[in-house]
Amino acid sequence: MKKKSTWLPAVVAPVVVAGAVAAPLAASAATPSPATTGSHPTAAQVLASVAHSDTLSYSGRISQTSDLGLPSLPSTSGSSGASSAQSGASDVLDLLTASHEARVYVDGRSKARVQVLDQLAERDVIRNGRDVWTWDSKADKAVHVTLPSSAAAANGTDTGSASPADIAARAIAGITPSTRVGTPTTTSVAGHAAWQVRLTPKSSSTLVHDVVIAIDKSTGLPLSARIDARGQSTAAVSVRFSALSYGPPKASLFDFTPPSDAKVTTKDLSDAAEHSSTAKHPGLVAPGDVRASGAPTPSVQGDGWSSIVTLPAGTFPKRQLDADGSQLFGQLTKAVDGGRAVQTSLVSILITDDGRVLAGAVPVSALEAAAE
Repeated sequence: MKKKSTWLPAVVAPVVVAGAVAAPLAASAATPSPATTGSHPTAAQVLASVAHSDTLSYSGRISQTSDLGLPSLPSTSGSSGASSAQSGASDVLDLLTASHEARVYVDGRSKARVQVLDQLAERDVIRNGRDVWTWDSKADKAVHVTLPSSAAAANGTDTGSASPADIAARAIAGITPSTRVGTPTTTSVAGHAAWQVRLTPKSSSTLVHDVVIAIDKSTGLPLSARIDARGQSTAAVSVRFSALSYGPPKASLFDFTPPSDAKVTTKDLSDAAEHSSTAKHPGLVAPGDVRASGAPTPSVQGDGWSSIVTLPAGTFPKRQLDADGSQLFGQLTKAVDGGRAVQTSLVSILITDDGRVLAGAVPVSALEAAAE
């Protein structure tokens, strides 16, 4: 008999907070009008001002809270019998169920650092030009990515973190006829005057109630972002600056050298083919560790806030769960017809028996219908 519980797959979890809610809307997004000055700007002008904030330099502290209805699980990191899949999933659940503080340093488009401080541990994402490092002090692991030359002019603040800028950018991309855009109101975040804009889905079939963004009146920098779920009094996701100062951070903050005993993975994206190697520092190639690149291609059903993203059969093979994460999988999933699923307050995910993964800001019943 299958257990009845809930689960959020580690393979999908990193996109839930930052992009799963609004990213599917980008294909039909409308372009806001250019920002103009004035004491009473339109919502389009306020939102468009974000585009001018990618050249800013600043330092700050960000507070993040989540209430997605996920269970708080005992950490498996310290257990000698815990598999890497179990430990990784627990780490993801910790990010989505606990409050976190992060330090953020940005110097223009190509230098950024996000530093998450945990008890007796540190996690970093650092970009300096074409070099990107991620560092986990608890696991003593680092990843070094060399970006292609075409990325030199890209916005350096897109570090994969769930910062106000990340959430706001995806919400702005989702302005379509499916969304009501409220009139800007005034607020203050971290001592900075800001315009606040509320985006509300017109559809009643989505789990999202609204997205509320505060944008610095002077610079266009997103200062806070909140996603509210239907029928929930507390925010499902809230990210905001608790402190912010403008000006270039110290250049040394964007330099990183892993400890000599750290396990380092290197990925060179500067070539046509991606090469990946894992070894002890300084990144020697281990035999058989070069992997071919290529991720599953998703398809999208529906549109707007009710759209559903589907990854093809075999994306999440059952044998992988049996080998690496069967215990955690059994504890956290609930059985549904044709697979197992989770419904959080903000997003649902269905893994079918044939290994398809369906996700969207809709109830599980909508994913089941789409799978059929």
